[in-house]
Amino acid sequence: MTEAIERPAGDAPPEWEYASAPESTDVMRLDDRYGLFIGGEFVEPKSGRWFPTISPSTEETLAEVADADAADVARAVDAARDAAPAWQGLAPSERAKHIFRIARQVQERARELAVLETMNGGKPIKESRDVDVPLAAAHFFYYAGWADKLEYAFPGRGSPKPVGVAGQIIPWNFPLLMAAWKLAPALATGNTAVLKPAETTPLTALLLAQIMQEAELPPGVVNIVTGAGETGAALVDSPVDKIAFTGSTAVGKAIRRATAGSGTRLTLELGGKAANIVFEDAPLDQAVEGVINGIFFNQGHVCCAGSRLLVQEPVFDVLLGKLKERLQTLRVGDPLDKNTDIGAINSKAQLEKIEELVTSGVDEGAEIYQPECDLPERGFWFRPTLFTGVSQSHRIAREEIFGPVLSILTFRTPDEAIEKANNTPYGLSAGIWTEKGSRILHMAQRLRAGVVWANTFNRFDPASPFGGYKESGFGREGGLHGLEPYLTFERVSS
Repeated sequence: MTEAIERPAGDAPPEWEYASAPESTDVMRLDDRYGLFIGGEFVEPKSGRWFPTISPSTEETLAEVADADAADVARAVDAARDAAPAWQGLAPSERAKHIFRIARQVQERARELAVLETMNGGKPIKESRDVDVPLAAAHFFYYAGWADKLEYAFPGRGSPKPVGVAGQIIPWNFPLLMAAWKLAPALATGNTAVLKPAETTPLTALLLAQIMQEAELPPGVVNIVTGAGETGAALVDSPVDKIAFTGSTAVGKAIRRATAGSGTRLTLELGGKAANIVFEDAPLDQAVEGVINGIFFNQGHVCCAGSRLLVQEPVFDVLLGKLKERLQTLRVGDPLDKNTDIGAINSKAQLEKIEELVTSGVDEGAEIYQPECDLPERGFWFRPTLFTGVSQSHRIAREEIFGPVLSILTFRTPDEAIEKANNTPYGLSAGIWTEKGSRILHMAQRLRAGVVWANTFNRFDPASPFGGYKESGFGREGGLHGLEPYLTFERVSS
């Protein structure tokens, strides 16, 4: 019989430390310089300009990338326009084969894509590996399946036809996934595209261009131009038939003004300030994990992040205690380490914005809580942060911080929760935590948000539409709804 080992009275239990588990970067090779992807080839920019793209976790330069000007954008749009007749004339089943090949190649090169996404964007490798890359492949697979079924997608609407050339501008928080969200439905519906990735995270889009070459996508069907805001503005001003933009509300408003009256189709997926609502009957341990995922996933760089937590008063103290305990277990550091929960902030400019808004929260009287943790000396980092004593008038309750910062408010009744949740210029997402199905339905019908999650948060599926109301934009991406912005319908006479 084995005897139990007696521990002397007063001895603390042993502490378990995580051993470093870094993902190897040997799975990929970076070029020193990347040109523009136009007409199926990588070409030098006419502008003659290049800019460095860095790793936000180390501040080291990863590569130089072409900085496209208006002439470069015009060249890309011309290539897309020239490729359109042949791509539109291709049998839908043949278009589907190309998209299926892209999806399979994304799966084949999943580890390479995940490592590059983490190096260039700063997000933890486990998120790139388990969320971004699989979802990107899933979107290509999903829309490949629709390519030869468009006649049945919108019955009674007429014969579906592609819009033409789509200009697509994507953000830096989910570079590969946003490229898939934009490109997959456009290609499935017979459109050609010019994609402009964010200036801080262009590398996975350029690797995707290589994948499209391997998939033998016809030249000019997809073109990729890199650069900053001036490049995006040139694309908006170019003679494209459709603009799809994901990014900040301020830029979305500028695009709306620029395209007004032009006849250019437009969809906008913009900012958010989502309310995550926890009722007293909610399973609190499950809710804590949902709240943590809702705000600290991808360092809070998520447009639909649950950045406002509304807690029913009877469980506020208990839930707050559990949240503080959970924050102490979050690991902040090297995003390539498989144990890391919170990686690097995407850029110095974004870090400064987060710091400015957090300072405003303290100045306005809210109480801040941050766990003790050592931050790396190099790179852009911010501790996971909670604020209590927050009022509706505080900037941290009204403005999108786009970082790992949670503002906590309380409520007494469902009507009060609805009023507080809807008291925002945004309307992208919301979360509800309760055991009562009837309460879920009651709340979901009254929350002015494009997506409402119940007893979960940040769940995405290519078959489910995503989009917002008010200053969170208009139009939907994903699902059957994601096809419609890329189609026109011709009435067929009987």
